[in-house]
Amino acid sequence: MKRKILAPLAVLGALGTAAFAEPQSERLFDHKNWMVEVVAFDDGSLACVAQVTDGDDSFSIWADPWNPVKLQFYSTSWDFSGGGSADLAVQVDRREPWSLTDAELYENSVLFNLPEGDSSTRFLMEVVNGQTLHLGNEDRDHVQSYSLAGSSASIQALIACVDALGSDDDSNPFN
Repeated sequence: MKRKILAPLAVLGALGTAAFAEPQSERLFDHKNWMVEVVAFDDGSLACVAQVTDGDDSFSIWADPWNPVKLQFYSTSWDFSGGGSADLAVQVDRREPWSLTDAELYENSVLFNLPEGDSSTRFLMEVVNGQTLHLGNEDRDHVQSYSLAGSSASIQALIACVDALGSDDDSNPFN
């Protein structure tokens, strides 16, 4: 898997930061309802994303070796142009809901940084093993549901992508 991911990273790296007017992406993996991409931003940074899309709605898991894992819930029907924050209830299948407090509201997205530690690992394992993720507001009223079919293989590909971003093939310690 790592060899398949390194080739698109080299292509994105060869583009150079001056070529980016907006983020560039390369699809690395598709499985069932999910896809994994490597994304290059105009500031030269790279990130990996695993995403499931249903029409104009999506659930994404963003990761790179340098920042916390970020969850993104997106819908064209949402308008958070005023910004702010919200408390969420996220439930995988019929398991106990997770409380994601103080999620950032930004344009059409709800963003949440997973804290480091065992609870975030348990949450991601529920996603890997689950069938459906249910997004709700702080009162646990239903907002949106997302299929998790294909999430296990896609999160494996996401991990391989992040590992490829973090690999240092340059043996010169002064670069």
